[in-house]
Amino acid sequence: MRRLIFSLLLISLIFTGLSACSGQGQVTETAYPMASMSDMPAEVRAAPASVQEAYRFAAANPDIMQQIPCYCGCGAVGHTSNYDCYVSSVSTGGTITFDNHALGCGICVDITQDAMRLLREGKSVSEIRAYIDQTYSQYGPSNMP
Repeated sequence: MRRLIFSLLLISLIFTGLSACSGQGQVTETAYPMASMSDMPAEVRAAPASVQEAYRFAAANPDIMQQIPCYCGCGAVGHTSNYDCYVSSVSTGGTITFDNHALGCGICVDITQDAMRLLREGKSVSEIRAYIDQTYSQYGPSNMP
């Protein structure tokens, strides 16, 4: 009898685990849009997941990212916000030219990941900027006034 109960319990746990892994009944919502991975250049598609996610977020949220500073020293190369670490330009037709800077800069990506997390938590852009300023100013000067 013990063996039967143990077997039933084990089977129940296995099926519970399988249904949890399948994602059924789970809705993943974000507080922001994300650009399609197919719109990313090959270098971004080959990058670690956190970098891919940061590029996708930056490309889809210029209104937010242009208000977020970067503290990696990229102001010296003309970047004026964290957005510039990902996007060099956008044509009048909407075609994005990506900047490779954030591919090799953990500070840029960390700032973007923090901005994403804080948005999910319901923080405003001004609250996010204050957090970024406080957290990252130790690494160097802001690239924003």
